[in-house]
Amino acid sequence: MIEDLTVSHGAIKAIDAISFSVAKGTLAAVIGSNGAGKTTLMRTLSGLKDASSGRATWMDHNLLHGKPEHHVRNGVSHVSEGKSVIAQLTVEENLDLGALWRRDRNEAKSTKDEVFQLFPRLEERRTQLADTLSGGERQMLAIGRAYMSRPQLLLLDEPSLGLAPLVVEQIFQSIRTIVDTMGVTVVLVEQNAMGALKVADYGVVLNLGVVAARGKASDLIADPAVRAAYLGY
Repeated sequence: MIEDLTVSHGAIKAIDAISFSVAKGTLAAVIGSNGAGKTTLMRTLSGLKDASSGRATWMDHNLLHGKPEHHVRNGVSHVSEGKSVIAQLTVEENLDLGALWRRDRNEAKSTKDEVFQLFPRLEERRTQLADTLSGGERQMLAIGRAYMSRPQLLLLDEPSLGLAPLVVEQIFQSIRTIVDTMGVTVVLVEQNAMGALKVADYGVVLNLGVVAARGKASDLIADPAVRAAYLGY
């Protein structure tokens, strides 16, 4: 739950007193143009950016206090914009890194098997260096590595960025699978507004740091004002 969250870059309010909540086990899409505050929101919720005021909680965990690793240990993982993987490590080594803090190695191996079921391409390339993967494969690996920590809440920042339309569709469907079959709650930040809303349960439209609209994703798609301003038709 986010209540009156404000985040500033110096004198500029990147996010200005926004509020919305995401139900457990659902997929929420946060859409908006460049400069809307989407990435700032993700960085704040994951502990990479300090908030100026307001509250943000997941279950009984305070998202505005603690470093990123503290949030990961409390079930919150963040995949940042740009397909963040370690290029010098193999696919499998990247995945193992995502489970580094987990004590039960058998459970970690089971989670890795789930990642390979979700992204069969990664299993085919498990011994390859991440640097040799395509952009779509790197995004799959970034999401898979985050899933290795067994998150309850997964924050995804622009997972479709720079990818071909067919790959984007595959990524979005995989994210939907993570919600539906693995029980993870996902907050998805996207400039690909229509693609994100089509797979989401709930949508939030950010415009210059404020909430311009929010509600069921299907209702936002049907809203003429949202369609004209953000969906391009």
